[in-house]
Amino acid sequence: MEHIRTTISEFLADLRAQKLRAFLTTFGIIWGTVAIVVLIAFGVGFKKQVSKDMHGLGESIAILFPGTTTKAYEGFGLGRPIRLVEDDAKLLETQIPALAHATPEYGKRKIPVRVDNNIANPLITGIFPVYAELRNIIADPSGRFINDDDIANRRRVVMLGNKIKEFLFGESDAIGKLVYVNETPFMVVGVMQPKTQNSSYNSRDRDRVFIPASTFSSVFGNPYINNIIYTPKDPRESKEVETQVREVLGKKYKFDATDQDAIWVWDTTEEDKFLFYFFLAFDVFMGLIGSFTLGVAGIGVANIMVIVVQERYREIGVKRAVGAKKSTVMFQFFLETMFIIGIGSVIGFIISIGVIQLLQYIPIKEYVGTPEMSWEVVVATVGILSLIGLAAGLMPARRAANLNVVECLR
Repeated sequence: MEHIRTTISEFLADLRAQKLRAFLTTFGIIWGTVAIVVLIAFGVGFKKQVSKDMHGLGESIAILFPGTTTKAYEGFGLGRPIRLVEDDAKLLETQIPALAHATPEYGKRKIPVRVDNNIANPLITGIFPVYAELRNIIADPSGRFINDDDIANRRRVVMLGNKIKEFLFGESDAIGKLVYVNETPFMVVGVMQPKTQNSSYNSRDRDRVFIPASTFSSVFGNPYINNIIYTPKDPRESKEVETQVREVLGKKYKFDATDQDAIWVWDTTEEDKFLFYFFLAFDVFMGLIGSFTLGVAGIGVANIMVIVVQERYREIGVKRAVGAKKSTVMFQFFLETMFIIGIGSVIGFIISIGVIQLLQYIPIKEYVGTPEMSWEVVVATVGILSLIGLAAGLMPARRAANLNVVECLR
């Protein structure tokens, strides 16, 4: 302990004696730390923003659309349209154990929706309550989503997307008021909370009008659904689940399960896999840029420590002559190197946190996110700083420990 206190006091004395050199050496570590922390934090923020935008559609879901056969099968020719019905979703849930949920979705366009003189033609969507969970649709706290009682009683109630609500009602409250869907009155029970959504099918959720599936069937008399949304219990098994979905529906509707056009599946888990590898490469790239900057600073520290060793030949010779071990001298100069890197990195972290906080006020979040300090940023930076410190301090420390005592005293 006494040895460490002596080393610290000698280190501080050297800093006071060589203020400019100490500042430039420490500044290199500060700049490198700020570069790597901000770059990796930027990558984390960008990844979270893209993930948030993508999952506005739903997380680990697949959307199944009916199509037209392109392969002959058991006497049936080509070009036969496949039409899905509501019970097909239940069939998939019962026949495929790896399936977590499956829900049908109705849709109809060119139906006027009116409030006073405000008339729009949004997509009318007939759904079941589980739809909200699968599609990440959250009702404003003042209202609610479609529930089981609405389905059972075929209630004429609607939940509005936030944009269609603004068009129909403006800034006034819509909950409990009436909208006319093709001259049929519906009561508004909920309004969707705004969300980011960078992909969609048919229409963005903010522009939709959601009504109970049972009400949709009774009002519009359409026996066929537009699509089925399903999600596997394990997203890693999405391909196997898709194969089973094709087999189950192929058996019912007499089409070849390998006929990709008979039913078309948009599997969003494929985008998750792409994003995982994309951002892995992105993080590595950002980390490398910051590491190179920090590496240059580490080379500067190593060079300075070599000069320090040369300036203190006589001190090293005296210490060795009075009995200091090689390991003691080596530890002293290695510890001084780590002091420089430690002081620079702490100051660098403090500056980085300030920079990250300032960037929160720049309006870039919608496009590329904002830098975010996280444990992966801290761990990556500390790991790189440790490697830099080891590399920068070991060579000068070993050189000091292996100096010839006689030559040092001479």
